Amino acid sequence: MTRDIFGDSPVRERNFASDNNSGSCPEVLSILEECNHHHAPGYGDDDWTKRAEDKVRDLFEADCSVFFVFNGTAANSLALATMCRSYHAILCHRMSHVQTDECGAPEFFGGGTKVIGLEGKACRLSAETIEEAATRRDDVHFPKVKALSLTQATEVGTAYGLDELRGISEACDRHDLRIHLDGARLANALAKLEVSPKELISASKADALSFGSTKNGSPMGDAVVIFDKELAREFAFRRKQAGQLASKMRYLAAPWIALLENDLWLSNANQANSIAEQLKIELSAIPEVKVLFPREANSVFVDIPEKVQAVLRAKGWLFYVFIGKTGCRLMCSWDLVSQDVEDFVTDLREALAL
Repeated sequence: MTRDIFGDSPVRERNFASDNNSGSCPEVLSILEECNHHHAPGYGDDDWTKRAEDKVRDLFEADCSVFFVFNGTAANSLALATMCRSYHAILCHRMSHVQTDECGAPEFFGGGTKVIGLEGKACRLSAETIEEAATRRDDVHFPKVKALSLTQATEVGTAYGLDELRGISEACDRHDLRIHLDGARLANALAKLEVSPKELISASKADALSFGSTKNGSPMGDAVVIFDKELAREFAFRRKQAGQLASKMRYLAAPWIALLENDLWLSNANQANSIAEQLKIELSAIPEVKVLFPREANSVFVDIPEKVQAVLRAKGWLFYVFIGKTGCRLMCSWDLVSQDVEDFVTDLREALAL
Protein backbone atom coordinates (compact mmCIF):
# COMPACT_ATOMS: atom_id res chain seq x y z
CA MET A 1 0.00 0.00 0.00
CA THR A 2 1.01 3.63 -0.60
CA ARG A 3 0.09 6.59 1.54
CA ASP A 4 -2.71 9.07 0.80
CA ILE A 5 -1.25 12.55 0.18
CA PHE A 6 -4.43 14.02 1.70
CA GLY A 7 -4.18 12.19 5.01
CA ASP A 8 -2.71 9.35 7.00
CA SER A 9 -5.07 6.61 5.88
CA PRO A 10 -3.52 3.79 3.82
CA VAL A 11 -4.43 3.70 0.15
CA ARG A 12 -4.94 0.49 -1.78
CA GLU A 13 -2.90 -0.17 -4.90
CA ARG A 14 -6.07 -0.30 -7.00
CA ASN A 15 -9.07 1.83 -6.26
CA PHE A 16 -12.36 3.27 -7.48
CA ALA A 17 -11.42 6.96 -7.41
CA SER A 18 -10.81 7.53 -11.11
CA ASP A 19 -9.83 5.80 -14.34
CA ASN A 20 -7.18 8.53 -14.55
CA ASN A 21 -5.45 6.86 -11.60
CA SER A 22 -4.65 3.57 -13.31
CA GLY A 23 -1.35 2.95 -15.06
CA SER A 24 -0.69 2.26 -18.73
CA CYS A 25 -1.41 -1.16 -20.19
CA PRO A 26 1.58 -3.36 -21.13
CA GLU A 27 1.06 -3.02 -24.89
CA VAL A 28 1.24 0.76 -24.62
CA LEU A 29 4.40 0.64 -22.52
CA SER A 30 5.95 -1.73 -25.05
CA ILE A 31 5.33 0.57 -28.01
CA LEU A 32 6.61 3.57 -26.07
CA GLU A 33 9.83 1.66 -25.45
CA GLU A 34 9.99 0.81 -29.15
CA CYS A 35 9.53 4.40 -30.33
CA ASN A 36 12.16 5.56 -27.84
CA HIS A 37 15.04 3.64 -29.48
CA HIS A 38 15.96 6.07 -32.27
CA HIS A 39 15.64 9.69 -33.32
CA ALA A 40 12.46 10.76 -35.12
CA PRO A 41 11.28 14.06 -36.64
CA GLY A 42 9.47 16.39 -34.25
CA TYR A 43 6.09 18.14 -34.16
CA GLY A 44 4.15 15.27 -35.72
CA ASP A 45 6.23 14.76 -38.86
CA ASP A 46 7.32 11.30 -37.69
CA ASP A 47 6.06 7.95 -38.96
CA TRP A 48 4.58 7.02 -35.58
CA THR A 49 2.20 9.97 -35.68
CA LYS A 50 1.24 9.32 -39.29
CA ARG A 51 0.49 5.66 -38.49
CA ALA A 52 -1.59 6.65 -35.48
CA GLU A 53 -3.59 9.20 -37.48
CA ASP A 54 -4.30 6.57 -40.14
CA LYS A 55 -5.43 4.08 -37.52
CA VAL A 56 -7.93 6.61 -36.12
CA ARG A 57 -9.25 7.20 -39.64
CA ASP A 58 -9.57 3.46 -40.18
CA LEU A 59 -11.43 3.08 -36.89
CA PHE A 60 -14.08 5.63 -37.88
CA GLU A 61 -14.01 4.61 -41.55
CA ALA A 62 -13.79 8.29 -42.43
CA ASP A 63 -11.43 10.74 -44.11
CA CYS A 64 -11.25 12.77 -40.91
CA SER A 65 -8.52 15.07 -39.62
CA VAL A 66 -6.72 13.91 -36.47
CA PHE A 67 -4.83 16.13 -34.03
CA PHE A 68 -3.18 14.74 -30.90
CA VAL A 69 -3.17 16.95 -27.79
CA PHE A 70 -2.05 16.47 -24.20
CA ASN A 71 -5.42 16.16 -22.44
CA GLY A 72 -9.19 16.23 -22.60
CA THR A 73 -9.64 19.84 -21.53
CA ALA A 74 -7.52 20.97 -24.46
CA ALA A 75 -9.34 18.63 -26.84
CA ASN A 76 -12.77 19.88 -25.78
CA SER A 77 -11.87 23.55 -25.62
CA LEU A 78 -10.04 23.74 -28.93
CA ALA A 79 -12.65 21.67 -30.77
CA LEU A 80 -15.42 23.96 -29.50
CA ALA A 81 -13.40 27.10 -30.21
CA THR A 82 -13.06 26.12 -33.85
CA MET A 83 -16.87 25.87 -34.10
CA CYS A 84 -17.70 29.24 -32.57
CA ARG A 85 -17.02 32.95 -32.62
CA SER A 86 -16.74 35.03 -29.47
CA TYR A 87 -20.41 36.04 -29.52
CA HIS A 88 -21.69 32.47 -29.86
CA ALA A 89 -23.04 30.09 -27.20
CA ILE A 90 -22.50 26.37 -26.62
CA LEU A 91 -25.26 24.18 -25.20
CA CYS A 92 -24.36 21.28 -22.91
CA HIS A 93 -25.70 19.39 -19.91
CA ARG A 94 -25.28 21.32 -16.67
CA MET A 95 -23.14 18.49 -15.25
CA SER A 96 -20.92 18.17 -18.32
CA HIS A 97 -17.17 18.42 -18.03
CA VAL A 98 -17.03 21.50 -20.27
CA GLN A 99 -19.39 23.25 -17.86
CA THR A 100 -18.08 22.17 -14.46
CA ASP A 101 -14.52 20.88 -14.68
CA GLU A 102 -12.49 22.85 -17.21
CA CYS A 103 -11.91 26.13 -15.38
CA GLY A 104 -13.61 28.17 -18.10
CA ALA A 105 -11.25 26.85 -20.80
CA PRO A 106 -13.98 26.57 -23.49
CA GLU A 107 -14.89 30.23 -22.92
CA PHE A 108 -11.22 31.25 -22.77
CA PHE A 109 -10.16 29.56 -26.00
CA GLY A 110 -13.41 30.65 -27.63
CA GLY A 111 -12.57 34.29 -26.91
CA GLY A 112 -15.68 34.79 -24.78
CA THR A 113 -17.98 32.07 -26.09
CA LYS A 114 -20.70 31.39 -23.51
CA VAL A 115 -21.34 27.86 -22.24
CA ILE A 116 -24.99 27.26 -21.28
CA GLY A 117 -25.81 24.30 -19.06
CA LEU A 118 -29.16 22.55 -19.51
CA GLU A 119 -31.13 20.05 -17.45
CA GLY A 120 -31.53 16.45 -18.52
CA LYS A 121 -32.42 13.19 -16.80
CA ALA A 122 -29.46 10.90 -16.03
CA CYS A 123 -27.12 13.53 -17.50
CA ARG A 124 -28.58 13.13 -21.01
CA LEU A 125 -30.06 15.95 -23.02
CA SER A 126 -33.22 15.43 -25.03
CA ALA A 127 -33.91 16.79 -28.49
CA GLU A 128 -36.80 18.79 -27.02
CA THR A 129 -34.58 20.48 -24.43
CA ILE A 130 -32.05 21.40 -27.09
CA GLU A 131 -34.79 22.73 -29.37
CA GLU A 132 -36.18 24.92 -26.60
CA ALA A 133 -32.76 26.31 -25.70
CA ALA A 134 -31.84 26.98 -29.31
CA THR A 135 -35.03 28.99 -29.91
CA ARG A 136 -35.34 30.70 -26.53
CA ARG A 137 -33.90 33.98 -27.77
CA ASP A 138 -32.69 35.36 -31.07
CA ASP A 139 -32.13 39.01 -30.20
CA VAL A 140 -28.78 40.77 -30.35
CA HIS A 141 -28.61 41.09 -26.55
CA PHE A 142 -28.05 37.35 -26.06
CA PRO A 143 -25.28 35.11 -27.43
CA LYS A 144 -26.24 33.31 -30.61
CA VAL A 145 -26.49 29.56 -29.94
CA LYS A 146 -24.12 27.88 -32.37
CA ALA A 147 -22.92 24.55 -30.96
CA LEU A 148 -23.91 21.59 -28.85
CA SER A 149 -21.51 19.54 -26.75
CA LEU A 150 -22.62 16.03 -25.76
CA THR A 151 -20.67 13.71 -23.47
CA GLN A 152 -20.59 10.05 -24.51
CA ALA A 153 -20.55 8.27 -22.07
CA THR A 154 -21.98 10.89 -19.73
CA GLU A 155 -20.57 12.14 -16.46
CA VAL A 156 -22.86 9.81 -14.48
CA GLY A 157 -22.05 6.72 -16.53
CA THR A 158 -25.05 6.69 -18.86
CA ALA A 159 -24.86 6.54 -22.64
CA TYR A 160 -26.87 8.02 -25.49
CA GLY A 161 -28.47 5.40 -27.73
CA LEU A 162 -28.31 5.76 -31.51
CA ASP A 163 -31.98 6.78 -31.76
CA GLU A 164 -31.44 9.50 -29.15
CA LEU A 165 -28.44 10.78 -31.09
CA ARG A 166 -30.40 10.82 -34.34
CA GLY A 167 -33.17 12.87 -32.75
CA ILE A 168 -30.66 15.31 -31.31
CA SER A 169 -28.82 15.68 -34.61
CA GLU A 170 -32.09 16.42 -36.38
CA ALA A 171 -32.84 19.18 -33.88
CA CYS A 172 -29.37 20.60 -34.41
CA ASP A 173 -29.82 20.51 -38.19
CA ARG A 174 -33.00 22.57 -37.88
CA HIS A 175 -31.14 25.30 -36.01
CA ASP A 176 -27.75 25.13 -37.71
CA LEU A 177 -25.90 23.95 -34.60
CA ARG A 178 -22.49 22.34 -34.79
CA ILE A 179 -22.14 19.11 -32.79
CA HIS A 180 -19.18 18.22 -30.58
CA LEU A 181 -18.80 14.91 -28.75
CA ASP A 182 -16.78 14.74 -25.56
CA GLY A 183 -15.57 11.16 -25.89
CA ALA A 184 -13.30 10.88 -22.88
CA ARG A 185 -15.01 7.51 -22.29
CA LEU A 186 -16.26 6.91 -25.81
CA ALA A 187 -14.72 3.43 -25.77
CA ASN A 188 -16.85 2.47 -22.76
CA ALA A 189 -20.00 3.78 -24.43
CA LEU A 190 -19.28 1.86 -27.65
CA ALA A 191 -18.58 -1.29 -25.66
CA LYS A 192 -21.96 -0.99 -23.93
CA LEU A 193 -23.92 -0.11 -27.08
CA GLU A 194 -22.17 -2.78 -29.17
CA VAL A 195 -22.08 -0.52 -32.22
CA SER A 196 -19.18 0.54 -34.40
CA PRO A 197 -17.55 3.96 -34.11
CA LYS A 198 -18.78 4.72 -37.62
CA GLU A 199 -22.38 3.97 -36.66
CA LEU A 200 -22.21 6.26 -33.64
CA ILE A 201 -20.68 9.16 -35.57
CA SER A 202 -23.20 8.69 -38.37
CA ALA A 203 -26.12 8.79 -35.92
CA SER A 204 -24.82 11.85 -34.08
CA LYS A 205 -23.61 13.70 -37.19
CA ALA A 206 -20.76 14.97 -35.02
CA ASP A 207 -18.59 17.64 -36.57
CA ALA A 208 -15.79 17.03 -34.07
CA LEU A 209 -14.91 14.50 -31.40
CA SER A 210 -12.63 14.64 -28.39
CA PHE A 211 -11.44 11.04 -28.32
CA GLY A 212 -9.96 9.91 -25.01
CA SER A 213 -7.19 7.37 -24.44
CA THR A 214 -5.89 8.38 -21.00
CA LYS A 215 -8.73 6.63 -19.16
CA ASN A 216 -8.36 3.52 -21.30
CA GLY A 217 -4.75 2.42 -20.85
CA SER A 218 -2.62 5.29 -22.16
CA PRO A 219 -0.36 7.51 -20.00
CA MET A 220 -1.55 10.76 -21.57
CA GLY A 221 -2.97 12.31 -24.69
CA ASP A 222 -6.33 12.69 -26.37
CA ALA A 223 -7.19 13.14 -30.03
CA VAL A 224 -9.29 15.85 -31.63
CA VAL A 225 -11.01 14.12 -34.54
CA ILE A 226 -12.64 16.56 -36.95
CA PHE A 227 -15.07 15.17 -39.52
CA ASP A 228 -15.82 18.52 -41.20
CA LYS A 229 -12.83 19.42 -43.37
CA GLU A 230 -13.62 23.15 -43.29
CA LEU A 231 -13.45 23.16 -39.48
CA ALA A 232 -10.09 21.41 -39.64
CA ARG A 233 -8.56 23.82 -42.14
CA GLU A 234 -6.61 25.98 -39.64
CA PHE A 235 -6.85 23.82 -36.54
CA ALA A 236 -3.11 23.11 -36.61
CA PHE A 237 -2.49 26.78 -35.90
CA ARG A 238 -5.00 26.77 -33.06
CA ARG A 239 -3.33 23.74 -31.50
CA LYS A 240 0.11 25.34 -31.72
CA GLN A 241 -1.07 28.66 -30.25
CA ALA A 242 -2.64 26.81 -27.32
CA GLY A 243 0.64 25.08 -26.45
CA GLN A 244 -0.70 21.66 -27.47
CA LEU A 245 1.70 20.83 -30.31
CA ALA A 246 4.07 18.33 -28.72
CA SER A 247 7.65 18.59 -29.98
CA LYS A 248 8.15 14.84 -29.46
CA MET A 249 4.72 14.01 -30.80
CA ARG A 250 5.48 10.32 -31.19
CA TYR A 251 5.08 9.83 -27.44
CA LEU A 252 1.48 11.06 -27.66
CA ALA A 253 0.76 9.21 -30.91
CA ALA A 254 2.39 5.80 -30.47
CA PRO A 255 0.05 4.63 -27.66
CA TRP A 256 -2.85 5.01 -30.10
CA ILE A 257 -1.22 2.49 -32.42
CA ALA A 258 -1.08 -0.05 -29.60
CA LEU A 259 -4.63 0.66 -28.45
CA LEU A 260 -6.16 0.47 -31.92
CA GLU A 261 -4.37 -2.70 -32.98
CA ASN A 262 -6.35 -5.88 -32.37
CA ASP A 263 -9.14 -3.81 -30.75
CA LEU A 264 -7.20 -3.40 -27.49
CA TRP A 265 -9.13 -0.15 -26.89
CA LEU A 266 -12.36 -2.17 -26.89
CA SER A 267 -10.98 -5.00 -24.75
CA ASN A 268 -9.85 -2.50 -22.10
CA ALA A 269 -13.25 -0.79 -22.15
CA ASN A 270 -15.09 -4.10 -21.89
CA GLN A 271 -12.99 -5.07 -18.89
CA ALA A 272 -13.73 -1.80 -17.10
CA ASN A 273 -17.42 -2.08 -17.96
CA SER A 274 -17.64 -5.67 -16.76
CA ILE A 275 -16.12 -4.75 -13.40
CA ALA A 276 -18.62 -1.90 -13.09
CA GLU A 277 -21.47 -4.30 -13.86
CA GLN A 278 -20.26 -6.74 -11.21
CA LEU A 279 -20.02 -3.88 -8.73
CA LYS A 280 -23.53 -2.65 -9.57
CA ILE A 281 -24.99 -6.13 -9.08
CA GLU A 282 -23.28 -6.55 -5.71
CA LEU A 283 -24.32 -3.09 -4.49
CA SER A 284 -27.92 -3.57 -5.64
CA ALA A 285 -28.18 -6.48 -3.23
CA ILE A 286 -27.38 -4.29 -0.21
CA PRO A 287 -30.56 -2.61 1.13
CA GLU A 288 -28.73 0.14 3.01
CA VAL A 289 -27.23 1.68 -0.15
CA LYS A 290 -28.88 2.81 -3.37
CA VAL A 291 -27.57 2.74 -6.94
CA LEU A 292 -28.46 6.14 -8.38
CA PHE A 293 -28.19 5.72 -12.17
CA PRO A 294 -28.25 2.93 -14.75
CA ARG A 295 -24.82 1.37 -15.28
CA GLU A 296 -24.07 1.97 -18.96
CA ALA A 297 -20.31 2.53 -18.93
CA ASN A 298 -17.54 1.99 -16.38
CA SER A 299 -18.88 3.81 -13.33
CA VAL A 300 -21.43 3.15 -10.62
CA PHE A 301 -23.01 5.97 -8.65
CA VAL A 302 -24.26 4.89 -5.25
CA ASP A 303 -25.65 6.58 -2.15
CA ILE A 304 -23.41 5.73 0.82
CA PRO A 305 -23.93 7.25 4.31
CA GLU A 306 -21.19 9.66 5.38
CA LYS A 307 -20.14 7.60 8.40
CA VAL A 308 -19.74 4.55 6.21
CA GLN A 309 -17.66 6.55 3.72
CA ALA A 310 -15.27 7.46 6.53
CA VAL A 311 -14.83 3.82 7.52
CA LEU A 312 -14.15 2.82 3.91
CA ARG A 313 -11.57 5.58 3.49
CA ALA A 314 -9.85 4.47 6.69
CA LYS A 315 -9.48 1.05 5.05
CA GLY A 316 -7.79 2.60 2.02
CA TRP A 317 -10.72 2.96 -0.41
CA LEU A 318 -10.76 6.13 -2.50
CA PHE A 319 -13.77 7.54 -4.36
CA TYR A 320 -15.30 10.90 -5.12
CA VAL A 321 -18.55 12.27 -3.70
CA PHE A 322 -20.27 13.79 -6.70
CA ILE A 323 -23.85 14.45 -5.60
CA GLY A 324 -24.62 16.07 -2.26
CA LYS A 325 -22.78 14.48 0.64
CA THR A 326 -23.63 10.85 -0.02
CA GLY A 327 -23.78 10.37 -3.80
CA CYS A 328 -20.49 8.56 -4.44
CA ARG A 329 -18.90 7.77 -7.79
CA LEU A 330 -17.13 4.42 -8.05
CA MET A 331 -15.07 4.51 -11.24
CA CYS A 332 -13.74 1.29 -12.71
CA SER A 333 -10.45 1.21 -14.60
CA TRP A 334 -9.27 -1.22 -17.26
CA ASP A 335 -6.92 -2.94 -14.78
CA LEU A 336 -9.41 -3.73 -12.00
CA VAL A 337 -10.29 -7.37 -11.29
CA SER A 338 -13.19 -9.16 -9.62
CA GLN A 339 -11.30 -9.45 -6.35
CA ASP A 340 -11.30 -5.65 -6.06
CA VAL A 341 -15.09 -5.65 -6.16
CA GLU A 342 -15.33 -8.47 -3.63
CA ASP A 343 -12.96 -6.72 -1.24
CA PHE A 344 -14.83 -3.42 -1.50
CA VAL A 345 -18.24 -5.00 -0.97
CA THR A 346 -16.96 -6.96 2.03
CA ASP A 347 -15.58 -3.79 3.62
CA LEU A 348 -18.80 -1.93 2.81
CA ARG A 349 -20.96 -4.57 4.47
CA GLU A 350 -18.74 -4.54 7.55
CA ALA A 351 -18.89 -0.74 7.72
CA LEU A 352 -22.68 -0.77 7.46
CA ALA A 353 -22.88 -3.26 10.32
CA LEU A 354 -20.99 -1.02 12.76
